Amino acid sequence: MTSPPSAADSQSTLEDPRWAAVMARDRCADGQFVYSVRTTGVYCRPSCGARRANPENVRFHDTCDDAQRQGFRPCKRCRPDRAVAPSAASALIIAACRQIEQAETTPSLAQLAAQAGLSRFHFHRLFKAATGLTPRAYGEAQRARRVRDSLSQGTAVTRAMLDAGYGSASRFYEQSGRMLGMTPTDYRARGRERSIRYGVASCTLGTVLVAASEVGICDVSLGDDAQALIRALRARFANARLAQDDPAFTQWVADVVAAIEQSSSPPPSSRDLPLDIQGTAFQQRVWQALRDIPPGSTLSYTQLAARVGRPDAVRAVAGACAANTIAVLVPCHRALRSDGSISGYRWGVLRKQVLLRRERKG
Repeated sequence: MTSPPSAADSQSTLEDPRWAAVMARDRCADGQFVYSVRTTGVYCRPSCGARRANPENVRFHDTCDDAQRQGFRPCKRCRPDRAVAPSAASALIIAACRQIEQAETTPSLAQLAAQAGLSRFHFHRLFKAATGLTPRAYGEAQRARRVRDSLSQGTAVTRAMLDAGYGSASRFYEQSGRMLGMTPTDYRARGRERSIRYGVASCTLGTVLVAASEVGICDVSLGDDAQALIRALRARFANARLAQDDPAFTQWVADVVAAIEQSSSPPPSSRDLPLDIQGTAFQQRVWQALRDIPPGSTLSYTQLAARVGRPDAVRAVAGACAANTIAVLVPCHRALRSDGSISGYRWGVLRKQVLLRRERKG
């Protein structure tokens, strides 16, 4: 609980299918796992009504005992250590989720429905209502998680592919860009052979770190501690060559600071800065839609989902906003709840409020 959070911690949480259950406060996920929050020292049920934690501070545990062994105490609000009998429908969906998670290949809809004793139509409707995903999408998410975990541990690409249940290399490589945001080899290398320049500066929102690859800006992070931001960058690009204080990079850092300080009418140079955006195809569609929102305007997650042609993927859109690593230049601060309230911000809700207030005044 004492080690500082990193960008890698945040990304790992955002990519975990269990995070969607926490974001949705999904009661059907209760009993499947608990999650802990390092800043509070407590662990909770997925459905806990407490204020949502920042993803970099979250860890998932299979059982309450696992969380307690790592020093966390049960939340007094949701009482995760007390057994709650699930409804009959919830129990069926929980069983189906565990069947998918443990299977080498995702069971068919017919198999899952038969196991639950329901028609395929009724089972599909219940499963999607409970998890926000179809059974097939849930299986793909589990398989993608296994691939990411294996590659992050240095497993060979072919072995990671086979262990995750991909029988066809062509099928795997077809999906790898959407699943990993880059080639499997690059994901496994975690930035190897890449050169990353970065700089740190002060602004009215605290400290800003700007980093760029040969392609363009790949990270704009806000915080209070310059060293913490640098550690997070190093964790994200563990095998890249990082260089600080490059004189040629100073102007880019200045342009980003100008965009932060004058976000209602940023100078032309900041709008023209090249970006190196690494993400899945869906995430990139969401991030481009965010860049199309003019300063002073906002959109709800529901409106964003409609703009990217996926009105049924509101939660996934919110997840893509949370996964954005380029603050202000990819303006995820302009995404709000349907009632206009702020649900969260990777770099702190107060910073989001300040950015929105400045833009509205402009």
